[in-house]
Amino acid sequence: MPEKKLGFSQIRKRDGRIVDFNQDKITEAIFKALSAKGKEDGKIAQNISDRVVAILDKNFKNKIPTVEQIQDAVVESLSEGRYKDIAEAYTLYRLKRKEIRDAKWWLLSQDIKTKLTPNALKVLESRYLRKDEQGKIIETPQQLFQRVAANIASAERFFNPSISDDDLFDIGKGFYQIMASLEFLPNSPTLMNAGAILQQLSACFVLPVGDSMEEIFEAVKNTALIHQTGGGTGFSFSRLRPKGDIVKSTQGQASGPLSFMTVFNSATEVIKQGGKRRGANMGILRVDHPDIIEFITAKIEEGTLNNFNISVAITDEFMEAVRKKREYALVNPRDGRIVKKIDANEIFNLIVDYAWENGEPGVIFIDRINQYNPTPKLGEIEATNPCGEQPLLGFESCNLGSINLSKMIEKKKKKWAVDWAKLKKTVQTAVHFLDNVIEVNLYPLEKIKDLTKANRKIGLGVMGWADMLLRLNIPYNSARAINLAEKIMAFIQQESKDASAKLAEERDVFPNFKDSIYNQKGKLRLRNATTTTIAPTGTISIIVGCSSSIEPLFAVSFIRRHVLDGKEMVEVNPIFEEVAKEKGFWSKKLVEDISVKGGVQEVKEVPADFRRVFVTALDISPEYHIKMQAAFQKYVDNAVSKTINFPFSASKEDVKKAYLMAYKLGCKGVTLYRNDSRKQQVLNIKGKEQKGLPVREKKFIEEKEVSPELRDPSPDIPDLPPGSCPTCNI
Repeated sequence: MPEKKLGFSQIRKRDGRIVDFNQDKITEAIFKALSAKGKEDGKIAQNISDRVVAILDKNFKNKIPTVEQIQDAVVESLSEGRYKDIAEAYTLYRLKRKEIRDAKWWLLSQDIKTKLTPNALKVLESRYLRKDEQGKIIETPQQLFQRVAANIASAERFFNPSISDDDLFDIGKGFYQIMASLEFLPNSPTLMNAGAILQQLSACFVLPVGDSMEEIFEAVKNTALIHQTGGGTGFSFSRLRPKGDIVKSTQGQASGPLSFMTVFNSATEVIKQGGKRRGANMGILRVDHPDIIEFITAKIEEGTLNNFNISVAITDEFMEAVRKKREYALVNPRDGRIVKKIDANEIFNLIVDYAWENGEPGVIFIDRINQYNPTPKLGEIEATNPCGEQPLLGFESCNLGSINLSKMIEKKKKKWAVDWAKLKKTVQTAVHFLDNVIEVNLYPLEKIKDLTKANRKIGLGVMGWADMLLRLNIPYNSARAINLAEKIMAFIQQESKDASAKLAEERDVFPNFKDSIYNQKGKLRLRNATTTTIAPTGTISIIVGCSSSIEPLFAVSFIRRHVLDGKEMVEVNPIFEEVAKEKGFWSKKLVEDISVKGGVQEVKEVPADFRRVFVTALDISPEYHIKMQAAFQKYVDNAVSKTINFPFSASKEDVKKAYLMAYKLGCKGVTLYRNDSRKQQVLNIKGKEQKGLPVREKKFIEEKEVSPELRDPSPDIPDLPPGSCPTCNI
């Protein structure tokens, strides 16, 4: 007789992994239990095993039982027959194993005390900590880190099935330590879903959108599946025929990319990511698409396409036409026919006008992105994730993580310095962690799983950059800061490549290595097609209590909105508070003055040298914002998410200069924002809500104003050792 097909085919391991069900393992465990009691009998073991499977089949049709539920079924089967003594022994063994596991994690959690701010706890409780069916929180922050660490460490069994429980715990311990110490955190889906029901761990996806109704709505369906599990999606709509173009199958006219973007936007509106956050999209259109003007002007009315960030994919040819003040061609993607030629500066100025108006569209330099495409034989990159830092091929995903630079410093003789040894160790552990994520990830689509595993892209970045500079007494807008940015990121880039190469020795190179830019004599053999990305780190920087990504302080005191579904959180920079109290100029009045003004430049109670160091985003000229982005981009595989901040008083010419400078300095894209140009923005200075408060004209703080003491070269920024430039040997 053919074997009966079971109502379930997979099980969930204790660490969260989902694996194929194998009855032989149940039979083997029961046989061992019988043998321990002197009742060694394979036939009896098989009969009991069959009863266990029958119980599971009855209780878990179209569901996935856990290891614990399978063990419960074993106990139930043993208790029904003549083997109650074995059932008791088996239960006792389970309890002892659980006690050992729990004791290990308890001791580890006692060793590392995680210090969380009230705002961090609010975020964790709202989005990250597990809840029961009644919505009651059933997990502590330490247990969250344990859950994630154990789940990600479990990937070791894919590479070494015979690894011991103790060795596996040691690897998980390393992952736990960098998270619980708030030195590193992975992207939000990994924190939320690792070891939980969803097990979808990636934040970044790109989906292709083809020029047919079937392909478009297949992409809409796939978007829904990704958003449901906590991911964000990017699309290029450049393959869609322009508005008014012929549709041969119906003899009608095409409605154009914008009409279909509204469909994606509406679908996103009704999907809650994993029940925890709204979906996010990036919509991209090439600058040579005939509908480019409609695209550029699409978001002039606030609230339109509210689930999309939009960016124009700018080509080198277009930038050359801008430089030479000439026309360029708009091309129908359906047949490659030139529709018309238009003045490049007319389009460039239109982009500038609308970005000045409300921050959109952004731009990505698509040819530069493809210049650094690690797998060009697989096709061109056309789009990025929602925040623009992760260029990806269609049906590719990437998981990200960020090192908290504010924890990568140490005090030497009462002076703060970069702790290069600690940074090196953290990079190595983080790369190991992120590569493991690829293995235990439960991908929403088989195509995404195949391409992601074939390229194994990871994106290690940083947060807490502004905090590190504050500790080192280095103004953000200074040559010293730009110098340190290059050295920090070059160091991370090189160490991440070395860590990836080490993993490749143990686990082999990524499968598409042979078709990659690395497959050349003298270059490293890598496990991952990319290793570095600078992500915005929105909520994870709140959890660790540091400044976001590589951004400067938005304000010394500000209100953070919309992070928790419209709730507000007031934040005061903790380093400023510490310094002000230590130096004796802290007071309630001082806090009130700063909360109204945002910065300290006009607060005379703050000594001049500290005013110079505690600069905010709007104290810093756009040129220094771009210099900082370019400094990091120089040593980043993927791209850099950074906002170029402008005061409300900035001119359109200021915006235009910023775009040209970003292109010249090698950035892969630009996102800029003129403060208060939108009614709704995430970060707000308290005083802006007060009626009648005049908009302050900003006087940017220039480096020449720095006191001689602060202009001196920093003795704690060592030169990089020979060969540490990543372009030298990869």
